[in-house]
Amino acid sequence: MFFDDEIATARTRHNEARWGFYLALAALAACIVMILGLLAQASAQAAEPRPQRLAGYVRPNDMGTGTLLFPSREPGYFVEAPRLATDVEINVNGPIMRTRVTQRFENPSKGWVEGTYVFPLPEDSAVDTLKMQIGDRFIEGKIKRRAEAKEIYEQAKAEGKKAALLEQQRPNIFTNQVANIGPGETIVVQIEYQSGVRQSNGVFSFRFPMVVAPRYNPQPIVNTVDIDGRSGYAVSEPVPDREKIEAPVLDPKENAKVNPVTLTVNLKAGFPIASVSSPYHEVEIASLDELSRRITLKNGSVPADKDFELSWKAIEGKSPYAGLFRETVGGKTYLLAFVTPPSAVEAGKAVKREVVFVIDNSGSMAGPSMEQAKESLALAISRLNNDDRFNVIRFDDTMTVHFPELVAATPDKREDAIAFVRALTAEGGTEMLPALEAALRTQGPVQPGALRQVIFLTDGAIGNESQLFDEIRNSRGDARVFTVGIGSAPNSHFMTKAAEYGRGTFTLIGSESEVASRMVELFEKLENPVMTEISAAFDGIAAADITPDPMPDLYRGEPVVLTAELAGAAPEGKLRIVGKAGDQPWRVEMDIAKAAPGEGIAKLWARRKIDDLEASAAAIADPAELDRQIETVALAHHLVSRVTSLVAVDVTPSRPAGEPLAGAKVPLNLPEGWDFGKVFGENPADPGKIDEREAAGDRSERAMLVADRMAAAPTARAATLIAEANNQVNLPQTATEADRQILIGLMLLAIALLAGTTFAFWREQIAAFIVERVHRHG
Repeated sequence: MFFDDEIATARTRHNEARWGFYLALAALAACIVMILGLLAQASAQAAEPRPQRLAGYVRPNDMGTGTLLFPSREPGYFVEAPRLATDVEINVNGPIMRTRVTQRFENPSKGWVEGTYVFPLPEDSAVDTLKMQIGDRFIEGKIKRRAEAKEIYEQAKAEGKKAALLEQQRPNIFTNQVANIGPGETIVVQIEYQSGVRQSNGVFSFRFPMVVAPRYNPQPIVNTVDIDGRSGYAVSEPVPDREKIEAPVLDPKENAKVNPVTLTVNLKAGFPIASVSSPYHEVEIASLDELSRRITLKNGSVPADKDFELSWKAIEGKSPYAGLFRETVGGKTYLLAFVTPPSAVEAGKAVKREVVFVIDNSGSMAGPSMEQAKESLALAISRLNNDDRFNVIRFDDTMTVHFPELVAATPDKREDAIAFVRALTAEGGTEMLPALEAALRTQGPVQPGALRQVIFLTDGAIGNESQLFDEIRNSRGDARVFTVGIGSAPNSHFMTKAAEYGRGTFTLIGSESEVASRMVELFEKLENPVMTEISAAFDGIAAADITPDPMPDLYRGEPVVLTAELAGAAPEGKLRIVGKAGDQPWRVEMDIAKAAPGEGIAKLWARRKIDDLEASAAAIADPAELDRQIETVALAHHLVSRVTSLVAVDVTPSRPAGEPLAGAKVPLNLPEGWDFGKVFGENPADPGKIDEREAAGDRSERAMLVADRMAAAPTARAATLIAEANNQVNLPQTATEADRQILIGLMLLAIALLAGTTFAFWREQIAAFIVERVHRHG
């Protein structure tokens, strides 16, 4: 009886195991059918003509590792961002610098890519060399008219040839386009330029900018016009090249910093060096001899997110007050001269001042920049005398003039103004032109015997520089304009040119620790007589082209710096420089025969000659004639300019015929200290979102889209670019090929189920067999 029950139980388990086995086989068959169906669908999709995908466009699930993606023109597809690393070598020889910038473009995608990099250089850079390295070969770039260079580049790109195009968008903003970078390939591009060392109060220095800060581009101006008796509209575009100077900017809260830079400076000062310092980066300084130093970054490389600055001083009593250098090129002589007027001449009686302070409190100033600007301005206001008059203007995309008119700088008015300044917060766009107009046009006439000074504190993060320069030239009157550049990456082109056109000077402040020292230096310039009526001429030389022309006014501690082109290889004669400090005349003569040899002076002269021509645009009626004159100088000296570009093309095609090409801009870091949300809006992906303060009508002109703020262009195309730039997709390092992994998981689950039921089936079979054998044989 017992064995009968055991046999019945064993048979029941046997039947259950058999049905479980059948069920597992069915599940496995279903998984196989599903997998085959998905694979067939994927093959069909792959067989469809999708040139964008072949060209390097991807979907987030295609990525197996963490990466940075930017939206493409094909909905649902993205472009994997090109990667960039930069090596910088700066050779300083006395007052002249030669810099080599090596950019390494890496294509991490599986398609062919064209990379575009928007990058800064010093505003006085004479860019004359472009080299593209392919394997062991270097291809030299050639200087061409801008349109011709672009045509050559586009033709090479279409033919699958590797090519590089270097264009100037501003004197301090350049773009480098590199076409046909193969999958996983790295292309090396070298750029070289000549520039000069800055001098002020016995300190020699230079700045190397590392990142183009996002620019605020004002909306086009729509004017009503009369056309054949009927009303029409004319649109004036303040930033016609807005798309050229824009680039994707990474939110530092969501992205690791990119674009690492290594930097080496070989300093040959030409005099015994007392000290060398770098205020914004940690450096290692090696002393080679009394006159030379080698400077490198302490940590090897840094992200490209703020300017690098280096300054050095001479041993007491060894600083040169004058220098004359000569270079012969193409049968002509080029001179570089500098001379610092003695301080005894500069001393003079203080004059009554009328000071208009203009402070930028737009979104790009948020964080340390705003604190630096407020501290600087408070310090400046506190230095005013009781008989001075002043006013304060603040601006973002709106404007406030603090006092109805200029007021006496009495203690109570100074305290009131300082309280106003300290209460400012940074937000909104950078509508600088209305504030500049208010400072130059609405403050009333200058009182007899007074000196009107306009002091601008800003990072200069705007794209409409030409509008502002025109306003300064046309409305300055007797006022002088001074600029104080604030932050880690100020717009040096705007700072220097605004001060030049305003017959003032500029100061740069990159950290709060510099506020006191650099503002004191500015005060010394503001409060002391100016060297005016400066001119230069040559005795015994008939033909000479001197730059800058006209010579600018000088402030305390600033040297006269000029370059000149002379006819003939070995002219004889003397350079004579004259000027006035107050009512006192000043004069110096320098013997050309005693000039020291120098290299690169011809390039510096040509760069400054182009600057002079650009400054004279208002006086030249025909724009085509101005372009022709600039083109002549630039082509003769192999320089990149507004009308000329460098292009390098490999003769051998590398991209196979039929392989499409994707384009992507190299992403930029947000400058150090900037607040991404204040610049682009808290939710840049939603251009229709307006913050609560705007909705409440807290500002009359603030009810505008986020895309109309910083760097967001008003045109539909530019707004799309910014929306794309700020909607990059970040995949974490754990990202996987999800579809394939899911299929693999299902297969493993089915196999595990089949293995388990098979084991159970055979276990029950063996158990039933044993019970039956025992029953039969007792």
